[in-house]
Amino acid sequence: MIFMAKRIAIINRDKCKPEKSNYACIRVCPPQRAGIKVFSKDEEGFPIIDETTCIGCGLCVKHCPFHAIIIVNLPRPIEADLVHRYGPNAFSLYRLPFPMEAQVVGLLGQNATGKTTSLKILSGLLKPNLGMYNNPPDWDEIVIRFRGTLLQEYLKKLADKKLKVVYKPQYIDLIPKVIKGTVLSILKERDEVGLADKIIYELGLTKVADREIKNLSGGELQKLAIGVTIIKDADVYLFDEPSSYLDVSERMRIARIIRRLAEKNKKYVLVAEHDLAILDYISDKITIYYGEPEAYGIVSKPRSVREGINIFLDGYLPDENVRFRESSIRFNVMAPSSADVTKEILLNYPDMIKTLGNFKLRVTEGTIRKREIIGILGPNGIGKTTFIKLLAGILKPDPGYEINLEKEITISYKPQYLGEFIRDSGWLTVGEKLRSIRKNIFSDQWFITYVAKPLRINRIIDTPLDELSGGQLQKVAIACTLAKKADIYLLDEPSAYISAEDRFWVAKTIRSLTDVGEKSVLVVDHDLLIIDYISERLLVFDGNPGVYGHVKGPFDMRTGMNKFLEKLGVTFRRDKHSGRPRINKPGSVLDKKQKEMGEYYYIS
Repeated sequence: MIFMAKRIAIINRDKCKPEKSNYACIRVCPPQRAGIKVFSKDEEGFPIIDETTCIGCGLCVKHCPFHAIIIVNLPRPIEADLVHRYGPNAFSLYRLPFPMEAQVVGLLGQNATGKTTSLKILSGLLKPNLGMYNNPPDWDEIVIRFRGTLLQEYLKKLADKKLKVVYKPQYIDLIPKVIKGTVLSILKERDEVGLADKIIYELGLTKVADREIKNLSGGELQKLAIGVTIIKDADVYLFDEPSSYLDVSERMRIARIIRRLAEKNKKYVLVAEHDLAILDYISDKITIYYGEPEAYGIVSKPRSVREGINIFLDGYLPDENVRFRESSIRFNVMAPSSADVTKEILLNYPDMIKTLGNFKLRVTEGTIRKREIIGILGPNGIGKTTFIKLLAGILKPDPGYEINLEKEITISYKPQYLGEFIRDSGWLTVGEKLRSIRKNIFSDQWFITYVAKPLRINRIIDTPLDELSGGQLQKVAIACTLAKKADIYLLDEPSAYISAEDRFWVAKTIRSLTDVGEKSVLVVDHDLLIIDYISERLLVFDGNPGVYGHVKGPFDMRTGMNKFLEKLGVTFRRDKHSGRPRINKPGSVLDKKQKEMGEYYYIS
């Protein structure tokens, strides 16, 4: 049984504006008003909360006009496990994952619960202070703290500089600002194992080997960052979100390369990843992160991959008696029945062709029905975004292929690249941006209940758009798209940058739009589990990326998934507990059997 004992209080200094609020937090605090010192002020005038005298009433949280305060309770057993705290009233991390030689350890949890902090500690970029931020301990004291665990030996080697660690960062878009040159020159200059040419081939970078780094796409930059990491002769390899920007086939490619790194070379490998199918495929052990985003994170003990991901989906840690999500997540084991033809057709789009430079997209005519979600699958560079922009009216098809609508259809569109979303409005706060586009889709209460609350928009309502993290900005872009009154909602890669946890909240938000609002939604995404979780029908793209694309469908889920996965040569089995899809090992008995049956995703 867990007893709540310790509180931690977080004050976000980027949001805190005491001169504008006239210290509302201090004025409403009951113990402070009674003469008990809970609040004080630092040299800059920012409030500081004494966590030992705070009673956790939450009045300061409610009365802060800038939503700068978070107060949460911690379970008593966790108090002795504090690994790092950034400062007074700042984020705290409890426990660390265990690196394991010749195994890939997967890190799974919400954004802002400590995965990146853990990787920085294990890489040596950040020295853990055990909560003593005013008087940090030396390495001997830190090593003693982890006596009797797998971490003791690891941290001892790290302290003695006997471990060479290489770290692929999360935000790869910053790399061109500090590194110059072509793909080939960058890899050759950093090659410590003599495998640069082989890595270029294996990562599919041959066609861009002579391209300057500043001209790479997001996916190409991601693969280059992974290549630079694995050509280092290191003992420890840390990968922070290696699948971002990559399509399904590329995710499988990098997963196989990272697995081989651990298995053949007997290295320590840790991977923080939000795509559950890829994390399942790449990992030997899973460590779960839970807690309160931006306030604290707790690291669970390592578990088998199947058990760890199922615990995450259940939202409950049985051995710690901790429920970190109100509801569990379940998947359809069987393919949904054929599309409901009784649903009214909202839009018939015709055969179309769109030429963009040397690229040509062909669209086969199809229908969009009311109250349905259509998933869109295909590799990068095949024309998915072009198709979405054709429907949105942003692009026009080639002459002779115009879309002639029988009735007026309104469209709300979330772009793939978030720079398009904040163009000319980056200085606006989240609240100002929402107010500028709100058209009362149903009601304010509907928006709060089904969109703002599950996406945690209230936490960042007064933050300028250009100060948000990638995940926060993505959720704001989704919220703004769904806040508009429209008939069809087009979402281009809504899962990018956001955690596995938040991906399912986004999926539920999209579902509520069709269930409650009777609207239609088209979703482009590379996370197969999210597409499976929300879609009723599928559009499938094939062709030659960068040269020619062809969109077909919409198909029912079974037909669409089989067409898509047959091209990739990948089959999925189903977990008996959660129903979640799991990638079969290529050439395994089940993989061969399903291919013979022609069932790549759903098994009757």
